[in-house]
Amino acid sequence: MASYNRVILVGNLTRDIELRYTQGGMAVTDAGLAVNDRRKNQSGEWIDETTFVDVTLWGRTAEVASEYLGKGSAILVEGRLKLDTWETEGQKKSKLRVVCDRMQMLGGRGEGGSPSGRGEAAASSVRESYDHASGVPPRESQPASDGGYDEPNIPF
Repeated sequence: MASYNRVILVGNLTRDIELRYTQGGMAVTDAGLAVNDRRKNQSGEWIDETTFVDVTLWGRTAEVASEYLGKGSAILVEGRLKLDTWETEGQKKSKLRVVCDRMQMLGGRGEGGSPSGRGEAAASSVRESYDHASGVPPRESQPASDGGYDEPNIPF
């Protein structure tokens, strides 16, 4: 039987990132993510519903998150669901969380709640360093696509 375990969430961090390291030296952090949904109830009134999700980030992703993100920062997380189970005082407990494979910082200038106070300038330098590391030039210097659009903020 085939299976597929993939999750994509966009939301805001519920607390500042607290970075830890495993005994093997791997960076890890557990972040809280608030995902908002808006729907109509039976009487036709709009209801805002918030779902709180625990997300685990590993390695360089965890380090970048701790350096540039803080409470209230908007992020996109892609990963997989994992069920943790344990026993406390004879009671079995479980918790569903997301193990992050990819994280994208969202928001523009002045947004994102950067704990270091560096905001968009710091996030921009991270993007550029990643661009250089992968050999891809920064967006400003990339040629326009065949369609004539060179606007990087097109939502599709």
